[in-house]
Amino acid sequence: MIRVLVADDEPLIRAGIRMILGSADDIEVVAEAADGREALELARAHRVDVVLLDIQMPVMDGLTALGELAKVAPGARALILTTFGERENVLRAVTEGGAGFLLKDTAPHELIQAVRAAAGGNAFLSPAATRHIVDSLASGRSASLAARAVAARRRLEVLTPRELEVLALLGEGLSNADAGARIHMSEATVKTYVSRILAKLGCENRVQAALLARDAELDGRHGW
Repeated sequence: MIRVLVADDEPLIRAGIRMILGSADDIEVVAEAADGREALELARAHRVDVVLLDIQMPVMDGLTALGELAKVAPGARALILTTFGERENVLRAVTEGGAGFLLKDTAPHELIQAVRAAAGGNAFLSPAATRHIVDSLASGRSASLAARAVAARRRLEVLTPRELEVLALLGEGLSNADAGARIHMSEATVKTYVSRILAKLGCENRVQAALLARDAELDGRHGW
């Protein structure tokens, strides 16, 4: 069983998540927390596999808890729940090792997929979350557009033409299934390509790779 902790200061949100995850026969919600400090205490006490962390919580917010989670529960993976507030919060969560991003209106099946992916050591970013994060971060970056494009294109030189084509679709925020449909490739094959792309580029997740694609002004049909 995948042991899950839900941390959100809204009881109704916690109840809804518990109900959704309870419908999966391989997932068990073992604890609930109303703030980040309580989440850390319960994560350690219950030896959880996955923690669903709301960004905005009293006492200790989800981002601070994310930074401390590895110390108290080294094996736990964090999925960030958000309605997307400040751009800086999103960037911080991406860079501090969250295993995924979920909007609070994420479809139930995606929530279950995300928990399973995180428990398996993989990152999960729903297409809607990926598009929102990439758009938010890209619009707020202050460095020269030309300089960013040059630097990004140099990093992408290690990729094959087919890998560049897949990366361009990541930049659009497409899921593996949608990307596969676009370029007539199976979802499993796209997943393999994505893993290879992340490894070659030294990216921790799809968002970082998508931002590189945006910086490079990558177009899957015409290159850049």
